Amino acid sequence: MSFSTESVSDDTLIITIGNTLDFRNADVFKETIQPPIEAGKRQFILDFSETDVLDSSGLGAIFSLYRRVAAHDGTVVFANTSEPVRVVVELTRTYKVFPQYDSVADARADLT
Repeated sequence: MSFSTESVSDDTLIITIGNTLDFRNADVFKETIQPPIEAGKRQFILDFSETDVLDSSGLGAIFSLYRRVAAHDGTVVFANTSEPVRVVVELTRTYKVFPQYDSVADARADLT
């Protein structure tokens, strides 16, 4: 239940969420994002291409990230949202907060 990260610039990080972001690993997600935030990352691209489960705890962890980087003019965006994630995003209307991109490449192009 770990997350993979890829630094694409001094201030941008891609996080591949993997199969789940839920109550079982939301704290691990928060621990994963702590060092990059402290290192100055402000642009986060969350890749949901492999994600089958996103629950309220996972959304809470994402909002925690958002609050931390938004205070420093940062951004959190979603890329490759799988169908299960898309349903959650629509039901919770989080698309109003987190821009959605069809691919990580599209998100990177828009953020740089």
